[in-house]
Amino acid sequence: MNKGEEGGEDKEVVSLQTLSKKMDDFAKARDWEKYHSPRNLLLAMVGEVGELSEIFQWKGEVARGCPDWKEEEKVHLGEELSDVLLYLVRLSDACGVDLGKAALRKIELNAIKYPVPKKTDDHCVGDGEDSSSKIKLNEEN
Repeated sequence: MNKGEEGGEDKEVVSLQTLSKKMDDFAKARDWEKYHSPRNLLLAMVGEVGELSEIFQWKGEVARGCPDWKEEEKVHLGEELSDVLLYLVRLSDACGVDLGKAALRKIELNAIKYPVPKKTDDHCVGDGEDSSSKIKLNEEN
């Protein structure tokens, strides 16, 4: 595990390999490996995603960083996010997938599928290739 400074605080950097090892040790110590089939892990993760969803269910739109949340709500959110992550790591191990490499490959594929839009000097706003769907800025309509 590496430590780095961010904003004057030491932040521990945790790798997927570290989480994988800790989860493997945890399951072995309790003799739970026999229950950790890909199907069972997936279903358990889906249950945790449901619990995570419940946190947001009646919140409406939530601002980035959850600035209006109480500290105990953020702690609970962290716990549920962690449950989902830990099951995902365990599931990837059970399936023989290197999650880190798969995620990096997926980012590369997404970059090809969704290229950065070309910048233009015509100061247009709009989503299509068809210039008629764009709204020219700084011009009268």
